[in-house]
Amino acid sequence: MADALTSAWAQQGTAPDGTSFIRAGAGAPVLFIHGVGMNAAIWQPQIERMARRFEVIAIDMLGHGRSPLPPPHPELADYADQSIRLLDHLGLDKAFVVGHSMGALIAQELALRAPGRVRRIVSLNAVFRRPPQLAAAVRERAAALTGRGDAAGATQTIARWFGDPVPAELKAAAETTASALARVDPEGYARTYRLFARADAEHAERLQTLAVPALFMTGSEDRNSSPAMSAAMARLAPYGRCTVLPGERHMMAVAAPDLTTRHIVDFLGEDEAVEQSSAAETDTGFDSGEFRRALGSFLTGVTIVTTIGPEGEPRGFTANSFTSVSLDPPLVLVCIAHKASGHPVFATAKSFAINVLNEDQKAASGVFASKAIDKFASAAWHPGRTGSPVLDGSVAAFDCDMERLVEAGDHSILIGRVRDFGHNSSQPLGYCRGAYITPGLSQEALAATQPGTDVGAILENSGRVLFLETADGFYELPRGRGLGSASDGKSLKGLLAAKSIEAQLGFLFAVWDDAANASPTHVYYRGSFDVPASSDRGIRLIDIDAIEELKIADPAVRTMLTRYVRECREDAFGVYVGNDVEGEVRPLARTGVAALNTGDQG
Repeated sequence: MADALTSAWAQQGTAPDGTSFIRAGAGAPVLFIHGVGMNAAIWQPQIERMARRFEVIAIDMLGHGRSPLPPPHPELADYADQSIRLLDHLGLDKAFVVGHSMGALIAQELALRAPGRVRRIVSLNAVFRRPPQLAAAVRERAAALTGRGDAAGATQTIARWFGDPVPAELKAAAETTASALARVDPEGYARTYRLFARADAEHAERLQTLAVPALFMTGSEDRNSSPAMSAAMARLAPYGRCTVLPGERHMMAVAAPDLTTRHIVDFLGEDEAVEQSSAAETDTGFDSGEFRRALGSFLTGVTIVTTIGPEGEPRGFTANSFTSVSLDPPLVLVCIAHKASGHPVFATAKSFAINVLNEDQKAASGVFASKAIDKFASAAWHPGRTGSPVLDGSVAAFDCDMERLVEAGDHSILIGRVRDFGHNSSQPLGYCRGAYITPGLSQEALAATQPGTDVGAILENSGRVLFLETADGFYELPRGRGLGSASDGKSLKGLLAAKSIEAQLGFLFAVWDDAANASPTHVYYRGSFDVPASSDRGIRLIDIDAIEELKIADPAVRTMLTRYVRECREDAFGVYVGNDVEGEVRPLARTGVAALNTGDQG
């Protein structure tokens, strides 16, 4: 199979108009259009991964590879017409179209000009309505091109696309990209780049007429083709969708070919799945138990709902009208008042994120409930999977596509289908009777009043609990004398700091005294942690289901952990109060979310 694919990869052709292309594989045709300075061969990772399922055609756009030059002052239509002529030459009535950067603009132009020839489009790292400073920099670079080559400019381009210096794991991808830049026709590059510099708003008024399904996908670290741009385009396109790949930059199709290609294939494959929609709709792609626990982070709490506006700007409002709707498919809802200033933006959004706030985010709640002009000025955030802003430090975040908008009295109900989520064990911010509340036991009060208390923690991360293994093979939870501080080596916080464990303590889980001696008191919290970079200090990460097999010396701690495992499975937690022999578990409310429907606060 590898030899056959290598042979298929080597198949190159030339259309009657001089257009050069690569053709491989068999199946539904997919046309790939590269970006400025590249050529058809840049798609080799995708061809190798897709040729067993699709007929893959990669074109050398005008002025690139072996294709002829574009006109001196080209338009997007010139490049789109080139692609249509190639489809005609190959006898293809209809194809999927995947474009990168400049190629993404051409793919959009092709679908807008000839929708009958296109099944779906994928716009990778596309530009849209560049902000003024970025637009000026791009046009300055375009004006400096002379058509005689620009080695220094190519070096700067690689730095923008991969980093300066280039990370070791990206050097091969950077070298492949640099090689393509070195071979491009300088005049073809100059003519095309000048068009690219001014075409970022070419489709601003036309995307609303895009008649085919469209995926706008970019990397979270792509500053020139930002997540906000992709989210804004997806918002305008009637059948648009945005996907953001965490940590990726402009050349993600080369730098992360497996991940990028998987998203492309999944999107193109949805055409085949339409007839099997019932099966497709129940495939969430994530663990339902974790999803239920994430929903459980909301305890009559406060959320900030976010999206990207029509100009690519982040928008948000505070709400406590949040609830889960369905686990299969995964649906949640939130309400926004018709009178809210953000209502027109959210009522027309294609996606939004619901951020469940922690107890330290009271100030953010107030800002987003106000009429402040720039609510995001003091809020750290990153783009979620849909491009919607996800606030750093939230107890939980649900990144959603808009499933349905329902009008209900003086509010609109936004029903979202969850595409991605995250959660931790920090304490949520509550709201009751017009005031904020914090439902957890105050750790600061504990530290101040009972410094001699034995304080420990059950710290969880992605279904694993953090233990410390002793020299004789026993396992202990992290604990210390009092909560203390990072500088107090005998305290819990001092122990965690000494072992470089970043932990977040959440709810109280157990309090007991020794039966034979009323002192000391033992206090254990539930919490979360960030995975340490090294396990050289006796740190062990144990799956929850394997905890009961561990050697644990303290019978009381062993009994407590048995209860913890059981309550994790049942998704219903309580607080034990008593001594090491007997006591009672005072149950908390089951962690499923109750509907509040109290509207929004801003």
